[in-house]
Amino acid sequence: HKTVRYPEGYGEICIQGRVTLKFIIDTDGNVVDITVIRGLDPKMDKEAIKAVAASPKWKPGSHNGQPVRVSVTVPVSFKL
Repeated sequence: HKTVRYPEGYGEICIQGRVTLKFIIDTDGNVVDITVIRGLDPKMDKEAIKAVAASPKWKPGSHNGQPVRVSVTVPVSFKL
């Protein structure tokens, strides 16, 4: 949430809400295949995707001691 920014001009018109994203954590811990499950506004959806894509590597899932791809759904909140 530290990297989420309001699109330019959106703070003044007081749009608030939540964008729900779904993505995959691959076996190396990278975020891939980001999709918007529930959007708020096209520009805000884009900012949420940008923030998640810029996140540091995640810990991949494991099955029988081997790293596996994991699907994650996460809300990104925009509050003034």
